Formats: sequence, structure tokens, C-alpha cells
Amino acid sequence: MAELEDDEAVVTERFGAESLVRPSADDLERAAEAALRPRRLAEFVGQRVVREQLSLVLQAAARRNRPPDHVLLSGPPGLGKTTLAMIIAAELGTSLRVTSGPAIQHAGDLAAVLSSLEEGEVLFLDEIHRLARPAEELLYVAMEDFRVDVVVGKGAGASAIPLTLPPFTVVGATTRAGLLPAPLRDRFGFTGHLDFYASDELERVLVRSAGLLGVELEAAAAAEIASRSRGTPRIANRLLRRVRDWAEVKGDGRLDLGAARRALEVFEVDARGLDRLDRAVLEALCTRFGGGPVGLTTLAVAVGEEPETVETVAEPFLVREGLVGRTPRGRVALPAAWTHLGLVAPAPQDTLFG
Repeated sequence: MAELEDDEAVVTERFGAESLVRPSADDLERAAEAALRPRRLAEFVGQRVVREQLSLVLQAAARRNRPPDHVLLSGPPGLGKTTLAMIIAAELGTSLRVTSGPAIQHAGDLAAVLSSLEEGEVLFLDEIHRLARPAEELLYVAMEDFRVDVVVGKGAGASAIPLTLPPFTVVGATTRAGLLPAPLRDRFGFTGHLDFYASDELERVLVRSAGLLGVELEAAAAAEIASRSRGTPRIANRLLRRVRDWAEVKGDGRLDLGAARRALEVFEVDARGLDRLDRAVLEALCTRFGGGPVGLTTLAVAVGEEPETVETVAEPFLVREGLVGRTPRGRVALPAAWTHLGLVAPAPQDTLFG
């Protein structure tokens, strides 16, 4: 145990503490991911149905020598929506313009982007569900009629000058497709939903990434990392980089099963992919509240986190894994949660009507 604590101190001091199993990524990590992204559709691992459908759309557009229909990609973060947008541009042999919904606060911001597009260019709108309403309305016309109305002047003397745009393709990405207004959703000719990856698909992702990183990854280590990656390639690649760090600092540089297990133990990612926050939520539910139900705010106070953090970071995976349930009265621990913590679930209590 003392040796493990020494390992943790060395690695944490060098690389910093982080939640390795969060599905989102900051700018620094996106830069690290860039070197691992596939460049062509044939290199993209997983998402077979979406990949085949998208391939048909792109090939048909190429034969007609016209830009393809607008594409909407939905699904949880970390599954490859941004990568697919880059691949679409690469397959079409054109450039990619990247922006996001939160970055466009006014219709004029979007008009400036649209008016600078070249023919056939791909415009990638990340988090498209967060577009401001005036920008949404401008985008409707641009996507359907390839024009924008530029307003000149103010007040009663204002006039709208139509500006014709060259044909282009919008690729929208969203983690919350239900928030997209129907008029915007209907303007996309192709919609693809990305699902979580199977373990064997994540192993293929890891083997490819290890080759690009120039490290030797044993099959058993790849399987171990994949099993803890929550079905998400971004998390798998993040864990791979941390295992590589441990192997370089404390091991011989080889990424074998022992290195994978020791590294992930240092970074507190257990065999099921749960991290410190996940286990804290389960332990609070089971040991402090007898399995629940307990309200979100009370649960967040018990684990020392903000309610939004518990709800958006920990809860989705715990619910998906059947460890936590959501009821009208609050969160409850399911039998699998007690088993995972090595505890015995209490017997159901009798009621007046039982």
C-alpha cells in the first residue's frame, strides 16, 4: 500500500489530478486528441451503421459533383462527432470551418461566418442546440435557400439586403437532440445517432492509438483499459495516455496488463470504470441514506460536490449501469450498487399495506 501511495504521489505531481472518466474535453486535451483522430472514414472504428450511411451520402454527392445534404450528428460526448465532421470535409476534399453554438450570440455573428464560406466548404457547428434564437432563424434560410438577409440601418429606416451564398454543407453536432427546434432539425438531410462502443471496438481504437503514440500495448492491457472506458473512445484514449505515463515513470515503458492495472489504480478508476466521485455517490446512498430515496441536493452535499456536477458527471453513467435509479422521491441505490461496494442490501421493509 505504501508503494502504491508513492506511485500516486509521483504520477499526480507530474501530471496533475483529473477525472479520467469524464466524457467532455478541454482545449488542451482536444489538442492531444488531434494526433489520434482518424483522417478517413475507412479508418474510423465503430459506429458501423452511421459510417455506412454516411459513406453512401458522401459518395452520391461526389458523383453528382454537388455538396451533400446537411448532416446532424447526435449522441453523448466523446464518441466521435467532431472527428466525423473532419472526416466529412476530408472525404469531400474541402476545408472545414469550425464554430459552436455558444460562440454565436447574435445573428450578425453567424452572418459573418456564412458570408465568408467558399463553395463546397463544410461548416461544423458544435453544440448546435445552444444557438441563440435569432441565429437559428438566420440559419434556417441559409441552409435551405443559401442566402442571408443583411440588415442595413436601424429603426424604421432599416432594410434587408439578400446576400446569395455559395452551396455549402452544415454539419451540426449535439448531445441533446431533443432541444433542437423542429424547423432546424428538419433542414438536415441526414441524421446519425452515435451509440456507446462495445469493448472489442474500444480495443481496436486503443491498438490504433498506441501505434500512433509509438508505444507497445499488449492485448490483455488493451482489454483491461477498454473494460474501464465506459464505452467512450475519448475516455479510452485518455486512460491509455495515463497508463503510458505510469509505464514511463514507474515501469519499463511497456504497456502490459500489470502496468494497466497499477496505473488505473493510481488514478482511482476501478474495474467497472467508476472513479472517486462515482463511488462517493454510491457510498453516500448506501451507507448514509440506507439506499434512498434521497434528493439530488442532499446527495450532492453529502459528497461535497455541486448538484449539477453530480447530475451531469456521475449520474448518467451510474443510471446507465443499473447502479442508481431515479424516482419521483429522489435517487435510490439499486442492488448492483450494493454488490459493487461489497455490501449487503437491506431487506425490503414491511409497510402497512404489505
